[in-house]
Amino acid sequence: MTEKQWRRLVVAERIQKGQMTISEGAEALGVSTRQMKRIRKDVSLMGARAVQHGNTGRHPKHRIVDLVRTRIVQLRRERYRGFNDQHFTEKLLEVEGLSISRSTVRRILREVGIEAVRGRRSTKYRKRRDRRPQAGQMILWDGSRHDWLEGRGPRLCLIAAIDDATGELLPGGHFVEQECTVGYLRVLRELVADKGVPLAAYMDRHSTLKRNDNKWSVEEQLAGRQEPTHVKRALDDLGIQVLYALSPQAKGRVERLWGTLQDRLVSELRLENACTAAEATAVLKDYRPGHNKRFAIPAQEAIQAWRPRPDADTLDTLCALQFVRRVANNNSVRIGSKIVDIPRKPRGRSYAKAYVVVRHLLDGRYRIFHGGELIAEAAGLPPTESMHEPRSIVGRQVMHEKANTKRRVTESLNR
Repeated sequence: MTEKQWRRLVVAERIQKGQMTISEGAEALGVSTRQMKRIRKDVSLMGARAVQHGNTGRHPKHRIVDLVRTRIVQLRRERYRGFNDQHFTEKLLEVEGLSISRSTVRRILREVGIEAVRGRRSTKYRKRRDRRPQAGQMILWDGSRHDWLEGRGPRLCLIAAIDDATGELLPGGHFVEQECTVGYLRVLRELVADKGVPLAAYMDRHSTLKRNDNKWSVEEQLAGRQEPTHVKRALDDLGIQVLYALSPQAKGRVERLWGTLQDRLVSELRLENACTAAEATAVLKDYRPGHNKRFAIPAQEAIQAWRPRPDADTLDTLCALQFVRRVANNNSVRIGSKIVDIPRKPRGRSYAKAYVVVRHLLDGRYRIFHGGELIAEAAGLPPTESMHEPRSIVGRQVMHEKANTKRRVTESLNR
């Protein structure tokens, strides 16, 4: 019995005993005299039950039946083990056909001792950075190394990008063994092919994205700048402004994405029993539309800032590994274990001793450029994660220059 009901019962009994008048009782309870007469009459006929609600002790008509409650608990403990409450509620509706509110699911799970996947943490004060107003004005991308497969396979790194204006998980995200140049180039290639060219990219200072070494070649010293990494060079070629974050909090939106994916996507991977990077990437592609429907928001402005995408052939050439090599006397160029023969120049002239730019495309092709002109092309194997070089343009040329400098100094001393 509530305090309000108890007060009504006490006042009605005192009126019956002649200790209070009806007017005094009505004033004490804050009701009308007519209502006070009704309360006194009901108490005299039914006693304490008169002041209680008629549904007291009854089960509500919409109460979840025990069979459904048992099924919910069983599904959460077995098939949907590790799912958070909201994600589990969505699965109950989408897959199991059970339309139940999140609060009800939460109450059922807590009653049987199933705790929340992640506890609540006290919030810290952060200065909020306003979103860009238009989709395509800026993307945020990063890599997250995590036990995505929960021991069913190797520890993987997910490389993905989101749009700053909408929070949309963009195309191109995939799993690799480690955060690497090839992984970022693949994301960039698929992202631009699907959406267009963004105006800016916000990222951390990982060595695949920014030169962090203090080694300068002679040409770099004369130019006053270091040559970029493969990824930075591709972004420059596409005209994408590069912004570097100085802390994880500075790129908080993509960091929060990892928190969401390490909860929801891990559960989806478990549900599909994904055991390899390829299987996990396939699950991610199926998961992405539902994620964007759930978490993406409309941009402040309807006009989008995505720029027109280049043609597929040009995009393949730009999103590739790039090296500078010197042509051998037999008019060939070596890139690792691959040797590419260069056809003769017009009028039969040779390219021997000339420096050329070699682009190793993501599909495995090699393209050789001299003076901006394509002079040779050859088939090959797609680049692997271990083939990237942080100093993209410098490559072996730096080592040759150091060797030549050392040789000149030695010859001078010998004279």
